[in-house]
Amino acid sequence: MAPSRLRGLVAAVAVAALSLSACSTGPADSGAAATGGSSASAGADAFPVTIEHAFGETTLTEKPERVATVSWVNADVSLALGVVPVGMPADTYGGNENQSTPWKDAKLEELGAAIGTESAPAQYTETDGIAFDDIAATAPDVILAAYSGLSQEDYDTLSKIAPVVAYPEVAYGTAWQDSTRIIGEALGLSDDAEQLVAETEQAIAEAAAEYPQLEGKTFIYGNLEPGSAEGVSVYTANDNRPRFLTELGMVQADVVTENTKGSEEFFIPWSAERANELDSDVFVTWVPDEATEEAIASDPLLSQIPAVESGALVADSDNTLTLSISAANPLSLVWALDRFVPMLGEAADKA
Repeated sequence: MAPSRLRGLVAAVAVAALSLSACSTGPADSGAAATGGSSASAGADAFPVTIEHAFGETTLTEKPERVATVSWVNADVSLALGVVPVGMPADTYGGNENQSTPWKDAKLEELGAAIGTESAPAQYTETDGIAFDDIAATAPDVILAAYSGLSQEDYDTLSKIAPVVAYPEVAYGTAWQDSTRIIGEALGLSDDAEQLVAETEQAIAEAAAEYPQLEGKTFIYGNLEPGSAEGVSVYTANDNRPRFLTELGMVQADVVTENTKGSEEFFIPWSAERANELDSDVFVTWVPDEATEEAIASDPLLSQIPAVESGALVADSDNTLTLSISAANPLSLVWALDRFVPMLGEAADKA
């Protein structure tokens, strides 16, 4: 998905408003408890807990029982930790008929809260903006936004009605490991979160071991739009997509590193007229269809990208697969490994 469109889509799912009783900044009736995993009731003695983030800090005085989420990632991590949110955004991009994803559906069913059942989370669309009323109706104890793009105004508005666990530094830049640990701390499940991170990293390492040709190969993860005035966008090391490739043993291309030093953005624009400078062994891009992949190869400018010339282009037209890497989390990454890593291995063989 093009960063310009991606930014608009993700920004639309950035925040939500609600009331709570478990947090220090606004008492409310907590209502029924969310479904928990093996340790879901074991972390009460961890509270109160104070979590620092980009807008200051949020103190949770008690273990949250009703959890609402905004943006991508946060609901996935909550589910991976065994806690079913009372409310979560619908997956309008890359989602299925449930407005969910295969990895979320599988976990919801495991936890007895499949979409369409009485125990399922409420779903709200954030395509057109923050679903304040829908989220408030779920009466949650905490809002999880560890991976999100909240603005100061968003955060201030939300904080008047409920505490928010926001991202630590960069909007849309929270590493999946950090999101997992932050959410684990907020839910009183820090030990579970550490185990989840370790297990996910082990799964990634095992997948990488099956494709040793990836080790040390340079990459650029970007977006190529043939015939577009924008032309090229390149994801930075602040984004989870390049992070995932480095976890597989690949190395971000020098041209990206040198041109993104000090950047707090998750992508940078790049002139198509300079496409030939994008030197890497492998180039990964989202495309809307196979025809676009063919158009890239025949484009007079984009075809000069070294990885395109060599055939080492990974052009992903599966929106669900794209989402699994873009919104990286322990559930989505494990689901993606068998589908995405072979594509990288094939490209690396051509480099």
